[in-house]
Amino acid sequence: MINIVEYETGIILFMRRRQYSMIPYVRREKLLEIVSQKEIIYIPQLLELFEDTSESTLRRDLKMLSDAGYITLLHGGAAKLKPGSTVDLPIDDKLTLHQDKKEKIASYAASLVHEGDVIFMDASTTVLPMINDLKGKKITIVTASASLLSMINDENITCIVLGGELVMKTGSIVGSMTENQLSSMFFDKAFVGANGFSQQGGVNTPDYREASKKQLVRQNSKEMYLLMDSSKAEVTTFCRVFDLHECAIITDAYHELLENFLSYTVV
Repeated sequence: MINIVEYETGIILFMRRRQYSMIPYVRREKLLEIVSQKEIIYIPQLLELFEDTSESTLRRDLKMLSDAGYITLLHGGAAKLKPGSTVDLPIDDKLTLHQDKKEKIASYAASLVHEGDVIFMDASTTVLPMINDLKGKKITIVTASASLLSMINDENITCIVLGGELVMKTGSIVGSMTENQLSSMFFDKAFVGANGFSQQGGVNTPDYREASKKQLVRQNSKEMYLLMDSSKAEVTTFCRVFDLHECAIITDAYHELLENFLSYTVV
């Protein structure tokens, strides 16, 4: 009887561990975030941060990130971010990350939109879920997201999609054509995302084209809201978009950096 109980307990523990183990692309995004914050990171340090992940798995992940051009592998099991590289993962992968937090943030943001508003929505995976709570509102949406098109199914919503270069990985539309169109458009409210925020890097993104686009949107909006989940705190990537004090942020958990923002809402 004791053997059976121990066996059953072992099975339960094993199943729990499998249930909560980090899926590969989530683990690789975390690796990229960690590497982007440090000049050089070593395998022993990563093993401490990823307690349930083997050394061979981490080395395999680092090799894949290196082959994809995100990082540079160094002798002795070290890695560093490749200059100018982007830490953006494909949009289908990013949509599954922190999904509950993103939906909560997006739902609150949608409550700020009123009948007759003209709003801008970018390609952020925290912004896109807003569409679920905007149904039934007579509004105009201007977007630089190709992904948003398939999500709109409401005759009350007028949708204007900007032209430009499509970044296939993120579904975002960027470039001079996009910016030329944005320069003549004005919004009641704008909702944008970013890859990180930190004291050093401000609100930041790995893509200079995204930075330029977001700056123009802010300039032409009566109100602009930054939608970012708490995993983005203390993350610094390639390009500063805004200083913290220039933004109103909506997020899911308090962090001391929020005190530096123009305003903040924790939902």
